[in-house]
Amino acid sequence: MKKKLLNSVVAVTLVAGVLAGCSDGGSGSASNQGSATAPADQAKGANKEERTLNMMTGVVGGKTPEENTQFEKEIERLTGIKAKINKPASDYDQKLLAAIAGGEKFDLLQVSKDMMNKLIAQGVLTPLTDQVKGSKTLSDPNVLPTQEWDQLKTKDGKIYGVFTKFQGGTMPIIREDWLKKLNLQEPKTLDDYYNVMKAFTEQDPDGNGKKDTYGLSTAGLNDVQGFFAAAGLKQRYVEKDGKLDVPYSTDAAIPVYEWLNKLYKEGILDPNFATNDTGKMRNAFLADRVGIITYWDAWVGLLNNARLQQDPNTKFEAKGLPGVTDPSGKNMLRRGDPDVWVIPVNAEHPKTAFEFIEWWHTQPGITLGSLGIKDQDYTEKDGKYELTQAGKEHASDHGVPFWYNKSVQPAFPKLKGVQEAQDLVMKYATVELTPPNWADAEKIINEYSFKAILGEMPAADAVKKMREQLKAKKLID
Repeated sequence: MKKKLLNSVVAVTLVAGVLAGCSDGGSGSASNQGSATAPADQAKGANKEERTLNMMTGVVGGKTPEENTQFEKEIERLTGIKAKINKPASDYDQKLLAAIAGGEKFDLLQVSKDMMNKLIAQGVLTPLTDQVKGSKTLSDPNVLPTQEWDQLKTKDGKIYGVFTKFQGGTMPIIREDWLKKLNLQEPKTLDDYYNVMKAFTEQDPDGNGKKDTYGLSTAGLNDVQGFFAAAGLKQRYVEKDGKLDVPYSTDAAIPVYEWLNKLYKEGILDPNFATNDTGKMRNAFLADRVGIITYWDAWVGLLNNARLQQDPNTKFEAKGLPGVTDPSGKNMLRRGDPDVWVIPVNAEHPKTAFEFIEWWHTQPGITLGSLGIKDQDYTEKDGKYELTQAGKEHASDHGVPFWYNKSVQPAFPKLKGVQEAQDLVMKYATVELTPPNWADAEKIINEYSFKAILGEMPAADAVKKMREQLKAKKLID
């Protein structure tokens, strides 16, 4: 109820700003305004508004508040746009909604597709369809592949957001070095995974002489698609014959819940899985406390890089896996909802915001979003790049670890294990279907899934109750 009230306040706040005549709708392309690095397709002189941006981002920007200020200055150096970046350290969506409800006006927001859908439903985002079609940069299939736009279009074909980066997918990530140490084969079936996880729990893979490891850790139900694939079940929603359903609430999911409950009862599954956030899960993996986690493909490389920076001689090796095969031998991974740039309807500088979005997909924008700040994160001479110590620690990720633009080549090879993990995603993963009411459904799914996994309720009963609740609240058809 509190979240619904906050969402209503957000909608009223933004719409009220429009009624007060605080902004232009942002139609048409923005211009260079003399910026040497702005996209060439900007109509000269079209942008008469002040070249200032008030932005709120989740991952784009500096790694610390101090570096975030330097990031703002780098944007101004490269584009001539004075940017103010509000980048919360945690609880991004809640703080975003609270900031807007408090009356703060933003020109540009970085949000998930899920959040974008909610804001579209509230009527508080500027449609960008015409601007995207009229932009030589964003309509170029070598910059943003044509088929990828299908992820973002509404049912009536409108575009409200533009990709911030290439979004990969999730999968089981395993300690390959532990697998080799214990002379085990990579798992393929649920039974295989059970045997490997049991060995990781009981056979002292970290070699400290203590029974202090777990076979599996997760952050709730995030990214467990690779296990439910055993029953051919897709995460979140599916749509068939115009009807919406949640596969994790069907009888076919019962054996997977029972399998997870077995892991929990035998001490193989991290007992904190239900309350873990992703940071705690990652830290357990890096600290040799767990052998398998479920997370993003990009983190295969980031995890390897983190340990390599600590110890150049480390034997640590993270590796992405394709998950469990279904009875027909097929794999099914999850490709995550993309992060997007959106422009609120009450933005005071909508043309400058769209100019920035276009610039973000050019060489200098991608360099800033990946390598970071020149002379702080990297140095460049005669086209050759070198990371500073800070740059190495930041792992070439200031919001854009990977991108679409084929004309922009990476300055450095991808981190260890990333390419192989991305290949698995492109081969086996599909995008989730996330309706605006997903948050309400997720609460019910989590409640009864956790009861089944923790053994507080038989899996069959938990699935039955889950389905009854989803139907009662009209969250499935």
